[in-house]
Amino acid sequence: MIPDPRNTPAPGAGDKFDDEHYPAYTMGRAAEMLGTTPGFLRSLDEAKLIEPQRSAGGHRRYSRHQLRLAARVRELVDQGTGLDAACRIVTLEDQLHEAQQLNETQRLNTEPRHQD
Repeated sequence: MIPDPRNTPAPGAGDKFDDEHYPAYTMGRAAEMLGTTPGFLRSLDEAKLIEPQRSAGGHRRYSRHQLRLAARVRELVDQGTGLDAACRIVTLEDQLHEAQQLNETQRLNTEPRHQD
């Protein structure tokens, strides 16, 4: 039986499902998932918190990572924090998380390995 090429993923296509930075979501879908408006997402772009990639037609595309940041901003704004302050808080939280991951990776790479 010959496989149907329409049902065969392109080489490396499965990697995109695991890539949290792959811009998989349109603005409309992202806004729907977050329970916000497209205008809220545009305001995060203007605040330089997230910079969505653009499709060939110029439409904004968002990654899972960007949607997590946007969800955290929305949470803070819903609690009464101003948008600019919420964006700054989320930026600092994200930078701290990245630094902690880098430190953990470096720690694991420099620990002596025991052989049995």
